[in-house]
Amino acid sequence: MADGPHRDAHGDAHRDTWDATASLRVCVAKTPDHAGGTMSLVATHLLDTAAVAERVWDGFLGPTTRRQLDAAAGGPGRGRTLLAWICGLHDIGKVTPAFQCRFSPYAASLRAAGLTWRATARRFPWRHGAAGGFLLKSTLRTAGWPQEHIDWVWPLVAGHHGFLHSADEIEPPSAGLGGPQGDERWARARLAHVRYVTEQLGVPSLADAAPATVPSRALQLMVSGLVVMADWIASGAAAFVGIDDFAKVSMAGARERAGAAWSKIGLRGGWGALPTPPPDAFECRFQHPPRPMQKLAMEAARDMAAPGLLVIEGPTGEGKTWAGLMATEILAAKFGADGVFVGMPQWSANDPTFARVREWVGRIDPELAPHVALLHGQRNLMPEWSALIGASAARQRDAVDTCDEDGDGSTLDVPRQTPVEWFFGYLRGLWCPFVVSPTDTLLRAMTRTKFAMLRMPGLLSKVILLDEVHAADVSGSLFLLEGLRWFGEAGVPVVLLSATLPTVQRQALADAYLAGAARREEYGHPELVHPDRQPAVTAVWHTRHGPRSLTRTTTPRRPSAPLMVEPMPEAVPGAGTEAAARATTDAAVADRLGVELADGGRALVIRNTADRAQTLYTEVRHHLPGTPVVLLHERLTAAELAHRMTECLRVLRPARAGEAVPPPRPERLIVIASPVAEQSCDLDADLLITDLAPLDLLLQRIGRLHRGDDVPRPSRLRTPRVIVTGYAESGDGRYDEVGATRAEAAPPRFPVAAEERYGRHALLLAAAQVLRATGSGRPWTYPADVPALVAAGYGAGADAVPAAWRDDWEAARVTWEKTQRARADKAGNLLLTRRGEREAGTLEGMHRLAHRHLDGADGLDDLVRDHTNRRAALLVADGEGHRTVSGTALPAGKPAIATCDAVTADTASLPPSCHGEHYKALAPLRSWAKSPLQHTRALVLSPDGTTVLAGRRLRYDRELGLVDEGPAG
Repeated sequence: MADGPHRDAHGDAHRDTWDATASLRVCVAKTPDHAGGTMSLVATHLLDTAAVAERVWDGFLGPTTRRQLDAAAGGPGRGRTLLAWICGLHDIGKVTPAFQCRFSPYAASLRAAGLTWRATARRFPWRHGAAGGFLLKSTLRTAGWPQEHIDWVWPLVAGHHGFLHSADEIEPPSAGLGGPQGDERWARARLAHVRYVTEQLGVPSLADAAPATVPSRALQLMVSGLVVMADWIASGAAAFVGIDDFAKVSMAGARERAGAAWSKIGLRGGWGALPTPPPDAFECRFQHPPRPMQKLAMEAARDMAAPGLLVIEGPTGEGKTWAGLMATEILAAKFGADGVFVGMPQWSANDPTFARVREWVGRIDPELAPHVALLHGQRNLMPEWSALIGASAARQRDAVDTCDEDGDGSTLDVPRQTPVEWFFGYLRGLWCPFVVSPTDTLLRAMTRTKFAMLRMPGLLSKVILLDEVHAADVSGSLFLLEGLRWFGEAGVPVVLLSATLPTVQRQALADAYLAGAARREEYGHPELVHPDRQPAVTAVWHTRHGPRSLTRTTTPRRPSAPLMVEPMPEAVPGAGTEAAARATTDAAVADRLGVELADGGRALVIRNTADRAQTLYTEVRHHLPGTPVVLLHERLTAAELAHRMTECLRVLRPARAGEAVPPPRPERLIVIASPVAEQSCDLDADLLITDLAPLDLLLQRIGRLHRGDDVPRPSRLRTPRVIVTGYAESGDGRYDEVGATRAEAAPPRFPVAAEERYGRHALLLAAAQVLRATGSGRPWTYPADVPALVAAGYGAGADAVPAAWRDDWEAARVTWEKTQRARADKAGNLLLTRRGEREAGTLEGMHRLAHRHLDGADGLDDLVRDHTNRRAALLVADGEGHRTVSGTALPAGKPAIATCDAVTADTASLPPSCHGEHYKALAPLRSWAKSPLQHTRALVLSPDGTTVLAGRRLRYDRELGLVDEGPAG
């Protein structure tokens, strides 16, 4: 940038001979409080951050990401320099009066070096991130950069504190009259810093730093996250003590400091260049030959000519998880992915999957097995979940920090989320190379929230494997589609598993991925062939000639067989008669269990709510005193539910392929569960009794029935049977052979809680199919009938229900569609990319109208789900303070990690009656501030285990869990 004219006090014009490099010796990046006791120069922090970026490239990024960055930068090896250069300029906005005027102890040095500012500069705050993005535009333009590259680089600098701004949001305050950015000397000082970083990285000139091509927005978003990551590491006070003497600042020193910090933090990449799996890889990984479906999945993965979407569908028990993992390994080797994200629908299912993934990773490379992270709120219940998060609390606090010293404070009423929480807490775990997590963790990355970009480095370098994708509700489905667009654009292979995937959902998933890959707003594949039977695989990928796809099917592991469906309607209570009706219903089910298990056997009963599970459990224990009964539901404490689930899986899981000795099975056992046993729960029951639920969920529950091969079962239970209850039938409602009703019966009635949970529309469709199967005496054929049944549960016409039900069904359908639209509109306002902006070339303005309030994981889950469990820590208050319901005494001060784990273990879901504003009224204990429990709400019970919340009397019982005893009168 050319020197400008300068006029002395007498008005004579002459050339200003001021040496801009003097600014390198005085501009402050960090005060001693933020830099280990010594002020740190801007030049120091810029080089430190660039050096950390080099370490990120060398030790964290996968082959695909490095190739993409090299391509953007103009050739092999150039991507590393480009990443370091962008990270090294992130704080250029600190070379402004708006920032430097805040540090009175250093003002004299700045003035002595020739940098001054107006007295009013402090009155017009301009945050340094925004300032850096705004001022970098003119610097790069003057250096001759093409506008297309200026446009994608400046948002990364402007957004390094969490929000990707639009151009008008980063402009200096107009009332400041130029004071916040300073005069020509300040401009030359900024240019001196930019040139210094450029030269230290070995780039001949600022013009030579220009990229060759504009990267995809997905890659830009990943780089944006890497900028934040590098900045936070380089802000760690222990490894990066400030350097205030410019003579001691050097790139060599910065690299030495970055190396030491990197080794202490323990971050690392995953596979790197993974070799192509050999022909016998499946047997080596899983100790048994592949089944037909597993062979099909591997063949499809090998036949994909580009990164794409692979959907694996099959009945429960077919081995979809192993098929998905093997396909993941093939795709990772083929396309250069560095690890895997395995997403499951709910946390209670993740622990066995974690063990399986860890075993699989260890068989690929034993050194990588300890680097599998388990990410859910109750992960501390696992004895070992990740070797990457073992640093002491003190070392964690020192390892990372921000450079946010603007001093103007924040007007946003949001809880502070420190870098330590991101690096060493629940959210940071995405950066582990291998992750097992609830799918919600991925969906959160697709929300327009602060630091959304920080999750991307943990996703865009992996293969994404998601199980039970049909389980997503309206909001979750929209965020999943948003994720598929980003993954398609980034070239991230995605593997989806499902047992009950509707055609319309399969098409939407494929279209979203292809739209991202083609970088288009909408981009469908009208020629996609949908499978008409299971097991099946469907794959789509994008080429320069358009979309490509394949659809293949194979034979199931076991041939389809009749499944007897038996109705067991109950009395659905009216207002004021709930208790009596429930007692009658529970007694009937208990009687039926006694009959069915007279000769032994293992029964699974799934109720739609925890309340129904609790009262049935009590009745069955009373009615069948000699029969072991286990209760599973979400209102048990996390530790108790995990313990009981583990015990059930131990004795009721099917034998695994290649297992020499099958697991022991009790002679008689009844498991009574809420929907926690519905998905990803490897139970094998002889008999299933279930409340009516939407067809896809009903089929998921049926997947727990006769799951294992060659299992000895009592003669009465050798034919798989499902007994369906949870509805009141009006008339007989039965069907003849051609599907017409024998009697014009009124539609069934359902418990209020079931309608609130699932909607009357879906329940009517399910009831029609159940009554059709039971009325004619014609059983379902499982799994052959699964695709047709799923189709009947989605998008069915009025002829799917009896004529007498149609008016009721039509009214329910209208209500359902209205609710769906409202949920979709709400979710659409929070998606990372707004409709109409998906073909944008840069990240500018991505966070316009962003959702800014976060309340830990619960707050994020509210954004990505229609219904979320509301959890609270169950504490007991006595005269001496608080203790958990399991007996751990809580200190008056900040809790230790072991105490935090104990509190988390004693969290439980609250009854639906206690959600909404009543839940928000609960708060963490004051002593939990700035601890891992800072977002954990506490439900405080009296010494007798009771409390009142939302006008309801709640009681904690060790056997039953948290019980809603009704209105507090």
